[in-house]
Amino acid sequence: MFKAYRNDIRIEQGLKPEEYNDPDDKVLVWPDLVYIEFICLILFQVFLIVWSILVAAPIEEPANPAATPNPSKAPWYFLGLQEMLVYYDPWIAGVLLPTFIIVGLMAIPYMDINKKGDGYYSFKERRVGMFIFMYGWVVLWLFLIIIGTFFRGPNWNFFGPFEYWDTHKVEALTNVNLSEILWVKWLNQGLPSNILIREGLGFVITGLYLFVLPVILAKTYLKDMYAAYGPTRFVSLMTFGLVMLALPIKMYLRWIFNLQYIIAIPEWFFNI
Repeated sequence: MFKAYRNDIRIEQGLKPEEYNDPDDKVLVWPDLVYIEFICLILFQVFLIVWSILVAAPIEEPANPAATPNPSKAPWYFLGLQEMLVYYDPWIAGVLLPTFIIVGLMAIPYMDINKKGDGYYSFKERRVGMFIFMYGWVVLWLFLIIIGTFFRGPNWNFFGPFEYWDTHKVEALTNVNLSEILWVKWLNQGLPSNILIREGLGFVITGLYLFVLPVILAKTYLKDMYAAYGPTRFVSLMTFGLVMLALPIKMYLRWIFNLQYIIAIPEWFFNI
């Protein structure tokens, strides 16, 4: 990241990036690069062996079927998925969103057609690629792991940085669906039996967010990007971007308004 910052300064000054080399000055993968990587592999393996011998692994006592740990947490690398289960159904949090994150990160080189920044580090010349990667990796993965590791305590309650993890803490949270807010709270009626009528507002909001908003952006704020990327790449970027952006939006809606689902159809196991 520091190299990218320095390269941006050099490019503004009209200089070449630090990674620029004469085309005739080549370094072969074999044996130069592979030899260095092999030496690093051996040294790191020796370090891990010595570390495992000198430092005891933080293993807990044998599992006791009569005493379930509270909270029961997944391994740290899966805590992001466990945190997403608070806000979405399992098929969304465990399958759909991780797939979008992984596929979206792999698709960056194919969707970002900007040829600048190839072969050297740069922030300003690779804004789209850097934003997608940093958002998908830092916000949607590392941030959720940090929340699940340090801020989720007994009963999966949310605790502050220096708050005592009280196993008897009870939070009176009443999460409500958008349809309940509309029909019960605002209209003072019971929920309609017809699913389409009951969840109509949720379908409208979801449709506007996923299908209408990209069209508006393509004609206003992102019209230059639409012209440069073309309809296929632009739609792909908007699809991945809006789906990934939906997670923090849903988190804030839950934290501020106790909103559980925008579309709640438990009869079909379809809850968003």
